[in-house]
Amino acid sequence: MVHQQSSRTRLSSNSDTEDMAEMSKVLAPRLAYFAGVARTEHVTRAAHEMNVPQSTLSRAMVRLEQDLGVDLFARHGRTVSLTPAGRTFLASVERALAEVERAAEEVRADADPATGKVAFGFLHTMGAETVPGLLHAFRADHPRIRFSLVQNYGEAMLEGLRAGELDLCLTSPVPDAPDLVARRLDEQKLRLVVPADHPLAGRRRIRLAEAAEETFVTLEPGYGLRRITDALCREAGFRPRVAFEGEEAETLRGLVAAGLGVALLPPPTVPRPGVVELTVTAPKAAREIGVAWLADRPDTPPVAAFKKFLLSRRGNLLPT
Repeated sequence: MVHQQSSRTRLSSNSDTEDMAEMSKVLAPRLAYFAGVARTEHVTRAAHEMNVPQSTLSRAMVRLEQDLGVDLFARHGRTVSLTPAGRTFLASVERALAEVERAAEEVRADADPATGKVAFGFLHTMGAETVPGLLHAFRADHPRIRFSLVQNYGEAMLEGLRAGELDLCLTSPVPDAPDLVARRLDEQKLRLVVPADHPLAGRRRIRLAEAAEETFVTLEPGYGLRRITDALCREAGFRPRVAFEGEEAETLRGLVAAGLGVALLPPPTVPRPGVVELTVTAPKAAREIGVAWLADRPDTPPVAAFKKFLLSRRGNLLPT
């Protein structure tokens, strides 16, 4: 057929990535039509099953063959049968359509009000007690909502929000960015943690300036608690001398217990032997905990329900 040969010539010259992307956009709307005709081997019957005019379906198949530059069907009056090229194409089309249907079912399931999914991020320091308690309380009224849980430091979670990998996150400090919405939920006191045999271990309270000559162990730069530690020390009139940097608060407590330095940390889930935790009287040593989400992104019903629950815990987020 002349029109098929001219199409082959056009396709052979469009071989770069941009042209193939254009071809995908042209072909995609016709794939379900093709699969329906291939399944029934009858254009009229396929048109009836798919509730489209027969003329529309016929034109779509002709255009599909033109765009591909091959015969997909052999015509036998009102019936059709697949050519070898048509059978090869059908196998790939059926896999593609099945993948689209699987993806559609997955996003429908994730948005289901009763059984949908929430992608929730939180700081490592909130993983042992705070977050399990929150989820337990939330699932009392929403027992079948599922969670994808991600523990990370604050900046990484904010990037997860922007990338669409997270719906909500608990973080500190509370972010201030034009593309995010953030709400303060609670405040957590920080303590100066010293080794049990340290000269300060007999104290109950301390001004942070008194630790100016101490060696500190801290989280790595980029962590919210590291920024807070640096800011508090600066307010107290000194720059901390940092000997070790880590990624997790309880690891820092272990370093303190080993006599490798002191640290500003939130309270532990359970008391740790080998350290003493001192109340800092000046400056005010605390970090704000907040929930953040991406501005202008519509919530699915399960995400909206969990967001409402978190906001209802304002002032009562952390275990007492």
